[in-house]
Amino acid sequence: MMIDDLGAEVPIDRPIRRVVSLVPSLTEAIALTCPGLLVGATDWCTHPAELPVERVRGTKNPDVRRIAELAPDVVVCNEEENRRLDVERLRTAGIAVWVTRIQTLEQAFASMNRLFAEAFGLATPGWLSRAEAEWSAPPTELVRDAVIAIWRDPWMVVGRDTFTGDLARRLGLRLVHADRPQRYPTLSLPELTAGIELAVLPDEPYVFTKIDGPEAFPGIDVALVEGRSLTWYGPSLVTAREHLTRGLSQTFRA
Repeated sequence: MMIDDLGAEVPIDRPIRRVVSLVPSLTEAIALTCPGLLVGATDWCTHPAELPVERVRGTKNPDVRRIAELAPDVVVCNEEENRRLDVERLRTAGIAVWVTRIQTLEQAFASMNRLFAEAFGLATPGWLSRAEAEWSAPPTELVRDAVIAIWRDPWMVVGRDTFTGDLARRLGLRLVHADRPQRYPTLSLPELTAGIELAVLPDEPYVFTKIDGPEAFPGIDVALVEGRSLTWYGPSLVTAREHLTRGLSQTFRA
């Protein structure tokens, strides 16, 4: 019996031959590491492109009946991205479910190692070792008070205890709303712009662009960055530090 990140017992029989992933980051990680194991993924699993697997709806509304019909050896989920209700429904249907918990970069590396080593019985993936090496350098020393928006109308930003917030800290950003109780606070426009030097606007989940978002931050530096590098914790971590550092250096004002 295996134990997932939340301490739940997961009855996995090896060798694993069929996997359904309900998390985009995990889908990409498994597809790159174990080609051919994936038989199902969500509509939001966009990497690798044109992945030839069954689509089982979204992260918050998976098609439990169809997943059961795919007869997976294990379904992989994430504590934040998937609902506990859906995990319980899958387990009630007799399906083994492995749930990850990832709120920091260290947790991401440890969780990915456990997934492949303990759940799948495989060696550490090469991309994971390269990602750990890329992020082993000390955090950036230049600190800027910043906000990272993830949605607008209403405006929502990255707050406390988040994977993205941990990456931001390592990149030299101090999130001004990290002391709020919510992990993703909803803010009024005056709250959004108060006391910040930099507004970071990723292209997902909301697609911020040069003409959609920066105008809300008059007189404030704005950086448009790749959302996947900022929020995904799979193979994109190999290049995320380089991409984000470059994006944060290319600021402009609306």
